[in-house]
Amino acid sequence: MKMPKEKRTYCPSCRKHTVHEVLRVKKHKASELKAGQRQFRRVIKGYGGFPRPLPSGSKPTKRISLILKCRECKKAHSVKGFRVKKFELEA
Repeated sequence: MKMPKEKRTYCPSCRKHTVHEVLRVKKHKASELKAGQRQFRRVIKGYGGFPRPLPSGSKPTKRISLILKCRECKKAHSVKGFRVKKFELEA
C-alpha cells in the first residue's frame, strides 16, 4: 500500500482540518530493567525448555501503526492500526 507523506485531516488539538505529516511507528528496543523482562530472563536462565508455548495460529500480516503530526501546532496523534503486507510512504 502506498500512502503520501502529507495528508490533510482533522487535528484534535487545533480543532480543524490541517496538513499532517504521516510517520510510521518504529519499535524501540525493549528495556532489560522492566519487571516482565527481568522475570522472563530469570525463568529462561539455566537448564530447561522455553517457558511459554509458541503461538500456534500466526497472523498473515503485521499491523501497521501510523502517527499524524500537525504542521501548525506540531502535536502528534496516532490513528487506528490496519493490516497490510507491504507499506511505503511516497513523496
